[in-house]
Amino acid sequence: MPNPTPKHSPLPLLILMIMCFLLNSSTAKAATYNVVNFGAKPNGQTDSTEAFLSAWSKACASASPTAIYVPQGRFLLRSVVFRGQCANKAISITIDGTLVAPSDYRVIGNAGNWLYFEHVTGVSIRGGVLDGQGTALWDCKNSGKRNCPTGATTLGFSNSQNIVISGLTSRNSQMFHIVVNGCQNVKVQGVKVIADGNSPNTDGIHVQMSSHVTILNSNIRTGDDCVSIGPGTSNLWIENIACGPGHGISIGSLGKDMNEPGVQNVTVKTVTFTGTQNGVRIKSWGRPSNGFVRDVLFENAIMVNVQNPIVIDQNYCPDNKGCPGQASGVKISDITYQGIHGSSATPVAVNFDCSSMYPCNGIKLKDVKLTYKNQVAQASCNHADGAVLGSVQPEGCF
Repeated sequence: MPNPTPKHSPLPLLILMIMCFLLNSSTAKAATYNVVNFGAKPNGQTDSTEAFLSAWSKACASASPTAIYVPQGRFLLRSVVFRGQCANKAISITIDGTLVAPSDYRVIGNAGNWLYFEHVTGVSIRGGVLDGQGTALWDCKNSGKRNCPTGATTLGFSNSQNIVISGLTSRNSQMFHIVVNGCQNVKVQGVKVIADGNSPNTDGIHVQMSSHVTILNSNIRTGDDCVSIGPGTSNLWIENIACGPGHGISIGSLGKDMNEPGVQNVTVKTVTFTGTQNGVRIKSWGRPSNGFVRDVLFENAIMVNVQNPIVIDQNYCPDNKGCPGQASGVKISDITYQGIHGSSATPVAVNFDCSSMYPCNGIKLKDVKLTYKNQVAQASCNHADGAVLGSVQPEGCF
């Protein structure tokens, strides 16, 4: 009679499962690469560009989540491109120190970008200060000299996804501070942007050709738009922002090109504008285009001595070149202004100057109260159609 099939004890199987769990746990723990171990010097004078690139190369090549650590100190970097695709989709960069651009603005002035990430997934940047040292370049531009470099954006992400930027301070950028271009699923929170009110082209955060971008709990003081929204932006959420000095939060300028993707599904909520040139603005070139802006909500904004609290300008034409006498082709529709309160620095607090070819339509004003020198301000409408809901001052001009 054959022996019955022996029954295996569950103990070896349990031990095997525990060993696999421990092995997976140990391999899942992120390896950390300290840039100092790759030769970076925290003295603000030694070029640490290659050290940062070496740390990035290691992190990018790792099959498991990795971390790059920048300790306290000042680290001098030239223009750096951090390229993907990476072997893993989780690289965290923690900065306790300050990254410093070269003091001679010509070193990176024509590079376009200072710190640039492209084709990356799952990158997070937390903390730290980025010092673009742009004041000398601003002086060059403001002096009217013709040989000034264009300047470099401090931090750029291009063609990337699942990005987090938190607790970061960007100071004195040569050009734009943070640019999100061609990206999906980006969260920017707790960011500080610091630049003089007379610093040219120093937009705080610029978003274009991107979707599902969130900008939260940030303080932006600069010489251009606090947040600028370019073509091809959709599903953008901006909330709890302090803006000023600066040019406000602007959609546009749009319509520079004939063929241009539109902007849609944008929410700008709970923003304080202090002494800014504009509050909430939509701006397009006065020339033909197939672009559009639709489904935008501006809600709960406080204006403190703002020159143009609510403005749509579809006759943008710098230096009157290439567009005088033409009508904007950008179609603007379904724009809601709700809970906008405060003071205007000019008599006209609401100005809708829309396209004669494609008038603005579906504009809604609800719970708006704007004053000029403690008196009711004025509203101006040109080729605009909409509705006034509830209490609105100045009264609608549709």
